[in-house]
Amino acid sequence: MINQNEQYLEKRWLEYWNKENHDRPIMSVNAVKNNAKYKTIERPATVKECWMDWEYIVKANRNSFENTFFGGEAFPLLNPNLGPDIVGAVCGCELEFSESTSWALHNVKDWESHPPIVFEENNKWWQAIKQMTEYYVKDSQGDYFVGITDLHPGTDGLVSLRGPQELCMDIYDCPQEINSRIDQIFAVYKEMYNRLNAIISKKQQGTANWMGIWHPKANWYVVGSDFSCLVGKDDYEQYVAPGLLNEIDFLDASIYHLDGPGALKHLDRILQMEKLNGVQWVYGSGQPTARYWIEVLQKIQKAGKNIQIHCVPEDIKDICEALKPEGVHIVCGVQTEDDAKDLIKMAERIYKK
Repeated sequence: MINQNEQYLEKRWLEYWNKENHDRPIMSVNAVKNNAKYKTIERPATVKECWMDWEYIVKANRNSFENTFFGGEAFPLLNPNLGPDIVGAVCGCELEFSESTSWALHNVKDWESHPPIVFEENNKWWQAIKQMTEYYVKDSQGDYFVGITDLHPGTDGLVSLRGPQELCMDIYDCPQEINSRIDQIFAVYKEMYNRLNAIISKKQQGTANWMGIWHPKANWYVVGSDFSCLVGKDDYEQYVAPGLLNEIDFLDASIYHLDGPGALKHLDRILQMEKLNGVQWVYGSGQPTARYWIEVLQKIQKAGKNIQIHCVPEDIKDICEALKPEGVHIVCGVQTEDDAKDLIKMAERIYKK
């Protein structure tokens, strides 16, 4: 599925990272293939098994890939996934699963009596995500990319262990504990990233993850803090930014996941992070779509950062007319192959003007 056009994808994604895509934004436009023929894949008996049955997950995703038109620079990606709290789980909390997500069962009663956070090789959640990654890599055989799982260290890792309200109170009750615990979680995150990347890189060039962006030549990852919506600029500077800067320095390349209007108050500080490559702006459910946030996108671009933005088809014209193409990645789902091809051609026409 990817072998036949991997050379094109490599060229285009390197252009994205280097801001050299002068013809149009990099575009991931997916649609159901013409004459799609989906197979019936039998689901496991329980919700947890749907998350943990790797043979089922591979079959279901191959079924999807085979019936998906990947327009522009889109590519099939299978991301090992046990939910957003996997770093917290490897650091000691438990996970519970629903149909669409998992969540952490917070296990820290107070930081002062809690033992140091360390990477444990025999932790069951580490073993699960490692084995899942190994299984996907073995199966992929060049048919799809395998991503590094959804890692949330820093303050989001602390939230997994402690809870968001409790962590807000800790800023006042035991502030001396927070940055040291973030450093401990960062060590676990690095161990997880390096080990998972080593598994994937045996069979796959470069790195990818849930964001659907490929770097063919470097180790890249998402950075961010959903917790930051709950704190002001001073607390962000003291407790959030140091951990993020450590992550950015550890990685070859990084894109900030800026999630929702509540996080916009920190955008100026984020754009000052020199080594940070880009920002993914997520306007959030119930908010106006991408074309209503053009000033935010222009501010990101003016700061010299790459952009990722999810759009509805009606957004594309306004977005393309407002932004330079270099370093912009547009993600959009449409109904048909023809719709996907037409959107890409429209973007090309706009920039030819």
